[in-house]
Amino acid sequence: MKKSFIGAKFLGLVSVLWVGAASSAFAQSEEALVSHKVMAPEIAMELAQATLEACRNADFQVGVAVVDRFGILQAFVRDRYAGVHTPDTARQKAWTAVSFRTDTAALEELVKSGELTQNITQIKNAMMVGGGVQVLAAGSLVGAVGVSGAPGGDADDDCARKGIETIQDKLEF
Repeated sequence: MKKSFIGAKFLGLVSVLWVGAASSAFAQSEEALVSHKVMAPEIAMELAQATLEACRNADFQVGVAVVDRFGILQAFVRDRYAGVHTPDTARQKAWTAVSFRTDTAALEELVKSGELTQNITQIKNAMMVGGGVQVLAAGSLVGAVGVSGAPGGDADDDCARKGIETIQDKLEF
């Protein structure tokens, strides 16, 4: 019995030393600081305005929110007759797109099909309805736009994509 106790103690000590060495090697190989790209406030506002204009051209009164890659609001515009719910809903759609790294129309379909549990819709601020679209620059997530107020998530999504098209050339790096 004593022999196995000593063996277990030795194995535990070796495990601790191995984990410590691996952690130290990982820490030394990683940068202490990371950098990332986000849209300039002027581009975020340009995106919001272009998206609003795309919806106006389709005769929709909407609210448009643009968030950075962390889900923090950068710009918001609301047309004069857009519903009172549109500011919060647009922001939540944009937040959801960056938070889950997926456009909200795709998330909505995954929930409907049962591939994602309904419980995911209980996450605070999550809005699994079309109209939240990721903004990518050279394949990297730099933010998202959320639209609310068109007659359905598909129309919100379409306006968001048209808005992104107008600024996409400014985002490539």
